[in-house]
Amino acid sequence: MASKSKCVEVRVELKPEVLDAEAAATQRALELLGIKSLEGVRMARIYELEFKGVDAKEARRRADVCVEKLLANPVIHKVTVRMLGT
Repeated sequence: MASKSKCVEVRVELKPEVLDAEAAATQRALELLGIKSLEGVRMARIYELEFKGVDAKEARRRADVCVEKLLANPVIHKVTVRMLGT
């Protein structure tokens, strides 16, 4: 078993076809503040998961379990998972 910790980044965002009301409100507010040429705003949550005592493959597997059980809803979310610092 590896002794160093492995860090995995999980990015969760709404699928393009799902209305992102928070992003739309943010875009309107930025436009009201005078920000010009703003074509769009998308919002995402980023989780950094650190796993101790596992290799990269096992860290990725555990991150996938976290996504499946809690972090994202596959019906409305697009998820990107990547290893950090490897």
